[in-house]
Amino acid sequence: MDNFSVIVDYHFTAEVEEQFDEIALGKLKWTGMLHDFYVPFHKTIENTLEKKDRKTSIRILGNHPETGEPVSVRMGRFGPVAQIGNAENGSKPRFASLAKNHLLETITLEEALNLFRLPRSLGNHEGEEIVVGVGKFGPYLRFRGKFFSLKKGVDDPYDVTMERAIEIINEKNEDDRKKVISDFGDIRVLNGRYGAYLTKDKKNYRLPKGTDAEKLTKEDCLMIIEKNDKTK
Repeated sequence: MDNFSVIVDYHFTAEVEEQFDEIALGKLKWTGMLHDFYVPFHKTIENTLEKKDRKTSIRILGNHPETGEPVSVRMGRFGPVAQIGNAENGSKPRFASLAKNHLLETITLEEALNLFRLPRSLGNHEGEEIVVGVGKFGPYLRFRGKFFSLKKGVDDPYDVTMERAIEIINEKNEDDRKKVISDFGDIRVLNGRYGAYLTKDKKNYRLPKGTDAEKLTKEDCLMIIEKNDKTK
């Protein structure tokens, strides 16, 4: 609101809607419209970044019930974060990203502390540890160096059990097994969304029409790859 008042102004958004209509009718060039918008917008961004008195938006939620360390939330470099402790108290701060359903203005102390429960270990399965965490692409399981996504709207990373984790891992492994038709080491024949294909050195190759993917030998695959490379 302070730094981009024009962008959130009702009259500005109404004017943009009208310009969209004119573009749709062919009365206005979209390149000119975008130029008129982004030039001043970029300047506003530069001016905002140069301000030395930017608000840190730090909000103190209370103290950790066990350690007594201060718990706060603020806007970090990569988004809103919760923080336990601070350098001023002689302790190394710990950070956790806020979930999508959390706001800096409304998150509670209990909700913030709950964020630090991840990553958490569910225990060992077949001699390897299963860990639950939340990453860039959402909640996941980590097992034997592989990552398995939790199902959105079904699995809660804070409550998922060992039994459910094993089920998710087995389902994913079974899907992966079904995806692989043949594995020749550096070359694999896979089932894809649009049919079978070859993959080698992170490149994909279409199969000739009428090819029986299950009967392909490594020599057949090399010939298909060579032919594809020559036609590019």
